[in-house]
Formats: sequence, C-alpha cells, structure tokens
Amino acid sequence: MEKEFNKLVKIIEKLRAPDGCPWDREQTLYSLRDQLIEETFELVEAIDNKDIENIKEELGDLLLHVIMHSVIAAEDNLFTLTDVMKTIFEKLIRRHPHVFGGEKTDSVDDVLVNWEKIKSKEKKDRKYILDGIPKGLPSIQKAYKLQEKAKKVGFDWENSEDCLKKVEEEFEEFKDAIKHKSPDEIEEEMGDLLFSILNLSRFLNINADSALQKTNEKFKSRFRFIEDELAKNGISFEEASIELLERYWQKAKNTFK
Repeated sequence: MEKEFNKLVKIIEKLRAPDGCPWDREQTLYSLRDQLIEETFELVEAIDNKDIENIKEELGDLLLHVIMHSVIAAEDNLFTLTDVMKTIFEKLIRRHPHVFGGEKTDSVDDVLVNWEKIKSKEKKDRKYILDGIPKGLPSIQKAYKLQEKAKKVGFDWENSEDCLKKVEEEFEEFKDAIKHKSPDEIEEEMGDLLFSILNLSRFLNINADSALQKTNEKFKSRFRFIEDELAKNGISFEEASIELLERYWQKAKNTFK
C-alpha cells in the first residue's frame, strides 16, 4: 500500500511540475473547492446506491483532492502532506483514550461524550457549545449536528414520545401561523416544525435525509407512471382533468409502494 500511495503522490507532483498539465499547474489551494464538493456528493451517491465499484472510484477521487491540496500547500510553504497525516495520527490517538490510553468506556454514548469533551479542550477558541459546525453544511445535517451536540451535554428529550408531542405542538403553531397569514411567522413556524420532525427521526434512529431521498425517488417513479399512462392515451398533462390525474396517481401508488 505504501508503494501505491507514494506512486500517487509522485503522479500528482508530476502534474504540478513545469512540464506537467497546464490545468493542474494553475490550480490553487482554493480553486478546487467546487470540484471537491462535487466529488464528495458523487461519493455519497455511490454509497446510497451501494455501488461498490463506484464507491472505490469516488474514494480515489477524494484521495486525489487530499493529496493535491497538500502538494499545493507544500509548494506555498504552508504545510506538507506529512503534516496532514501527522495531525490526523495525533488526533485519532488523542480522541481514543479508551483504545490508546488507560480509560475504560462501556458504550458508544460514553465514547461520544468523551470525544466531545476532548474536542472542546482542543478547540479553546470556541466560546459556545454549538460552535464548530460548518456553515455550508446542508440544513438537515446541520440540525442533526446541533441536536447531537446539545444531547452530549444533557440537553435532550427523555424519549421519542416527548419528541412526538413536540412535533404535534409545532404543527398546531404552524397552522395558527397560516391563519394569521404572516409570511415571516409561517416561515419561522415551518422551520420549528421541520426541526422537531428531525429531532423525532433522530430518536427513532431514522436518517431523515435518506428517508426523504427515498420519498423523492418514489414520487419520481409515480409521476413518470402518470406521464406514461397519459402518453399511451395521447393526452398531455395540460389536457388531463384533475380527476383523471388523481385516478392515475392512485394507480401509481399501488404500482410503486
């Protein structure tokens, strides 16, 4: 493995060399940001699809970015690939005292609580418990992070039943906001409702992002079914009555559970 890793580093250094690739040579530590985000989402999609070959390929693309960024940083005398690896070596050992030290833990929850305590000592510049969550994190993931951080210091519901009651409470407040017809109030209550639903999904050990993605795909399948049925009968969406669309929708629901 070490041989292959070093070969990859040499290839990337060659791409950055004066006689290398013009595109690779002009990249900076910051110009690759969008490509890195795209590659990350491609890996996530491969994981969602359980596509092993694609997972392997996309992991390689991410590894390429890690090394490329490190090589560029080394050229600018900022840090080296060795510095990057040394940093993660030390962090993994420091944050796993139950593996590399003398501490004992009885559960995953204990490990997570301990991890957060160690992390807070490392990040002394953070004033608040909820600091440190990336601003660009998608809203669903950010809500989970906020809830998990609060949980680690004991600020959490006792059980899923309490969470469900909170969802019901927020839904009533959302309906009241609609009655008041205040856009700002409706938006605020919608956010509160979504946050409470995500909290419930966390308690039920359901990945809300995955659940929503499955619903998205189910909706697409059912909608395409309606399109196909209309096409068979030479009818466009614009021409179809709401009654006909509803009939096809019910048929689609029976076809795509």
